[in-house]
Amino acid sequence: MACYIFGAGDFFGLAGEPGPDDWLIAADGGWSVCRQLGLTPNLLIGDFDSLEEVPDFPHIRRVPVEKDDTDMMLAVKEGLTAGERIFHLYGGMGGRRMDHTIANLQTLLYLARQGAQGWLYGRGERYTAICDGTITLPAQPAGILSVFCLGENARGVTISDAQYELKNAVLTADFPLGVSNHFVGRPITVSVERGGLLIGLREGT
Repeated sequence: MACYIFGAGDFFGLAGEPGPDDWLIAADGGWSVCRQLGLTPNLLIGDFDSLEEVPDFPHIRRVPVEKDDTDMMLAVKEGLTAGERIFHLYGGMGGRRMDHTIANLQTLLYLARQGAQGWLYGRGERYTAICDGTITLPAQPAGILSVFCLGENARGVTISDAQYELKNAVLTADFPLGVSNHFVGRPITVSVERGGLLIGLREGT
């Protein structure tokens, strides 16, 4: 099972169809995306500043406009409370709100620190995060891999089976050493002994 969350940002299509046992959450304006796709979410949550009116829907959690969490973060917390551990976030990139894109990239690290994994989807690209751990990415004949430090220095960073390999390195938040690596037809393994990494995948070369 997985949790699919639809936000109010730009939507570039689904990478995979939700299954019958997956949990769907519309975060505010993400309701419009669900309607466009013919999907009925299990929950609609938000302050409704992205919709002209509150839909006539039985499963709504309305929250104040003035709050600490973004609507996407609130949806993520709902999914975690429900026991979900795999998250697919759509409508969380692009548009006029770069601040929300950055917030959603930070949300990926929040998920990693909760023992979950999130994927944030954009136009031909997707991002995830790891914390004190390892991820193996399926082989691709071509494609770009970028690895960034999130937060304090990431120590013991190793990238194996990419075009440019790295072993037991330190990545910092002020220098993009890990940008624009490449798949070469092999699964790539990225690990970090201590710290958080943002991992971006882009199609093509």
